[in-house]
Amino acid sequence: MVKLRFFERSDFKQLINWIETPNFLLQWGGPNFSFPLTEQQLEDYLKGANTDNSRVMIYSVIDNETGDVIGHISLGNIDRKNMSARVGKVLVGDENVRGKGIGERLMKEILKIVFDELKLHRVSLGVFDFNAPAISCYENAGFIKEGLHRDSRKIGDEYWSLWEMSIRK
Repeated sequence: MVKLRFFERSDFKQLINWIETPNFLLQWGGPNFSFPLTEQQLEDYLKGANTDNSRVMIYSVIDNETGDVIGHISLGNIDRKNMSARVGKVLVGDENVRGKGIGERLMKEILKIVFDELKLHRVSLGVFDFNAPAISCYENAGFIKEGLHRDSRKIGDEYWSLWEMSIRK
């Protein structure tokens, strides 16, 4: 099992170590970060996050058995008027625990925050179409595909398409 706790400066080095390539950084963080990921970029990412009325909540994923940080997830674009938000920056960073259902567990934890704590109605996310394990994880958590943004990101000489997915309470 896993739990979420607010992302802290003490987590920076671990996250930076997980992001080894520009392609992986784009998959994880979208276009808002540049490679290599730095502590300054993470400081900027944390600004204004994790307070009562923040539009962004950023979490580290903790393994309940070991207490180790094994991943990362965020909830952004929190819109309390329209009762919606967007899941992002999903990462099971510890390669030793990948493929063991951790992604589904952390999605269940973030959905508890979305629906039980924040009392929101809808949450969305974007995932690149080639990331079959993530798509399967999100579908197993109850997300449905809403549409494909074809060639939405350019990396090197290729374009990546992005599935838009959502779940409602």
